[in-house]
Amino acid sequence: MLRILPILLATFCCLQATQLSAQEQQTPRELITELEEFTAQTEHPDDHALHLHLLVRYSILLKALDDDGPAINAVITHNVPSAMAAGAFQTNTELVGRAILVKDNIETREFPTTAGSLALKDNNTGRDAPLIANIRAAGGVILGKTNLSEWANIRDRKSTSGWSAIGGLTKNPHATDRNTCGSSSGSGAAIAAAFAWAAIGTETNGSITCPASVNGVVGFKPSVGLVSRRHIVPISSTQDTAGPMARSVNDAAMLLGAMAGEDDQDAVTLTAQNRQADYTLGLEDFSLEGVRIGVMRNQIGNDADVETVFGVAMSDLERAGAILVDIEFDPNPEMYRDSFTILLFELREEMGKYLRSLPGEDLPRSLTDLIAFNKANAETEMQYFGQGIFQVAERTTDRQAYVKARENAVRIAGKETLDMLLAQYDVQFLVAPTRGPAWVSDLENGDSFNGSIGFGSPAAIAGYPHLTVPMGAVERLPVGISFFGAKWGDHDVLKVGAAYERARSAELPIPSFKPWQVQATED
Repeated sequence: MLRILPILLATFCCLQATQLSAQEQQTPRELITELEEFTAQTEHPDDHALHLHLLVRYSILLKALDDDGPAINAVITHNVPSAMAAGAFQTNTELVGRAILVKDNIETREFPTTAGSLALKDNNTGRDAPLIANIRAAGGVILGKTNLSEWANIRDRKSTSGWSAIGGLTKNPHATDRNTCGSSSGSGAAIAAAFAWAAIGTETNGSITCPASVNGVVGFKPSVGLVSRRHIVPISSTQDTAGPMARSVNDAAMLLGAMAGEDDQDAVTLTAQNRQADYTLGLEDFSLEGVRIGVMRNQIGNDADVETVFGVAMSDLERAGAILVDIEFDPNPEMYRDSFTILLFELREEMGKYLRSLPGEDLPRSLTDLIAFNKANAETEMQYFGQGIFQVAERTTDRQAYVKARENAVRIAGKETLDMLLAQYDVQFLVAPTRGPAWVSDLENGDSFNGSIGFGSPAAIAGYPHLTVPMGAVERLPVGISFFGAKWGDHDVLKVGAAYERARSAELPIPSFKPWQVQATED
């Protein structure tokens, strides 16, 4: 195999040069369509040579659409030749060299891990997070790092999702003037733009599912404990988890199987139940016939267009045999209040532990250090928004209040909300729209999403699984449908999502790589 590597890399250079010349004559949409058609036509999706060839095509798309052209700005750094060299060895593995992009708050040995902040621009740890090591062992190759909302959107309330001082602002491939949501902004945009087979995001509350929904891809937030969080820049040990983002439920399930695993240095992973070696098993055959699904009517929100698209999705589920049960319910608001206390307290503690673990020199070692760095570098770090949440978190030191808040929020979200609804209405799953369509990015005023839509917080706070699947579009802007299940019911949630995917009748939008207003004018 070592003799083959120079040939592979020479072939890569020749193919890249040839295809770069050809792509100059193609529109962004034609480039995406060509890749999808090429992939769909293969008779062997697990063919090793196919995925080596796809790496060349990903490099073309990255050059044409992320670095140049519409400049989606989803990927901070990538190394296709290195990924190809790694993939050359993965002939008899589960992932057979599939290319994966990683959110830049997860450590990989070949790239810095910055969380989007200039404070960590030199954070070259040379180590893999356990979930990355698991992916490599399964035959996946790490293509690069994706942009994110700086510090995973926990620095200030006025932040703009998808912006970081390291990576700038990520654009939504479906409408480049619209937001990508966050904080896994680059991961969602990159998969929508077909820059890789799949990507990894992280979530504390909505940071996988929201960007997946507004970018029109699948996103899965697993039960907390299924995937190790070690060597991931933290916010909350109660709520943090990594999860897959992909173009199909099957691909997300395949990546989850590679990511998941016990880690004796992340105690919650030792408590995980029903962990599967292969989460794709049973997805293709799962039937919705007779499956009872609770419809969260109060969380459909006040957007009539979203309600219409969601109504079509409900008809699809019924046509496939599901029994829909209407539920009108609003969680106890103490859940939201106390969850914020959890985040503030754990941010200060967990961030300090992480920063002190870094092997490099001249790096920040505490939240206090980060606050000082931002003040000293305000022209670049705080040109659009401040660090109000950081400052409040630094003052949140009452452990007794934190313990009380944590017990209350987790109980309300789990036992008194999700567990209660599943049992009281005798349903296997709950469903709601994930979020509304993408809003206009506004660096001066921050995000402006519709907070009336969605039911993701209880699952985030209690650590339960949450899957979002594309369900259609509002004026060419994607919207997703969310499926929720019991704690450790991850496999079942993926099954129902895959069944909905097969039953879906809505036409999904294709990324335009143009501003929304331009599209509207052309229509």
